Amino acid sequence: MGKHSLLRARELGIVLALVALIGVTAAVNPRFLSPQSIRDLVLAAAILVVLAVGQTVVVITRNIDLSVGSVLGLSAYAAGSLLQAAPGTPVVVALLVGAGVGAACGLVNGALVRFGNVPALVVTLGTLYVYRGICFFWAGGQQINADELPPGFLAFGTAAVLGVPWLLIIALAVVLVAGFVLRSYRSGRELYAMGSNPQAAVLAGVPVGRRVMAAFLVSGALAGLAGVLFAARFGTVDAASGTGDELEVVAAVVVGGVAVFGGSGTVYGAAVGALLLTTIGSALPVLAIDQFWQGAIVGALILAAIGTDRVVAARLAARLRRREPHRV
Repeated sequence: MGKHSLLRARELGIVLALVALIGVTAAVNPRFLSPQSIRDLVLAAAILVVLAVGQTVVVITRNIDLSVGSVLGLSAYAAGSLLQAAPGTPVVVALLVGAGVGAACGLVNGALVRFGNVPALVVTLGTLYVYRGICFFWAGGQQINADELPPGFLAFGTAAVLGVPWLLIIALAVVLVAGFVLRSYRSGRELYAMGSNPQAAVLAGVPVGRRVMAAFLVSGALAGLAGVLFAARFGTVDAASGTGDELEVVAAVVVGGVAVFGGSGTVYGAAVGALLLTTIGSALPVLAIDQFWQGAIVGALILAAIGTDRVVAARLAARLRRREPHRV
């Protein structure tokens, strides 16, 4: 079984776990599969999926972005402030503004990692607090309520096209575009090369510095987009919006089969991982299980995913060694 076959097997395992969880929960309470419950689940998952796609692009390069929750909050507040001041602003413009704010934050992250030669973990842990501090300073203890936002924008948060919510359409578009770029474009394949073997990527002429900045730019832009979707979905935005989301995003990516050591995984797996975590959060109350166990279950899934990554890496390394020709 090759590397790609192993990755597909992992993603299939996640899908089967998701189907089993839904089946058990529906058996206990059939209302779990009611149209409204499915709609609420999909809307909640869509925002996490958008965040997970951006995080995947960064993790593939053997980096991590811990600032996405703060970027989401800052972008949501920026879009909310714009719509509050100019209620006639089209939804598309609000989405672009949020993505722009997020892209600027991502560019700062990428520049610090590239030119400062500082590990991404340290950089984004710092910017997590910086961006959150900027949002608190901007908000000044105030929050933007639903009655202060245009009705059209709030309707967008729950509106649908042929029964499919706009938030889900946007999330699917993000997944498909990112998946296509990573698979079919040279720049996307170079991200995998950087994560698999950074030294070899440099020797092969991969512009590592530019690719790192591009990865963080994408992560920031998608976190900003998710911030606007968050504002449309919930209607209330304050300086604490998105707090703690970075941990859930990383969990979704890792559980979804993206190797935390870089070089492997897909945005499709990350999207399914996000859907699995969202479903776990919705299923536990139905199954009358204390919410405390949600964290324990997610933690166990992360450890299992990391353990699987190490086992797969060791098996592939051993197979490659066996295939090496014997030197005379």
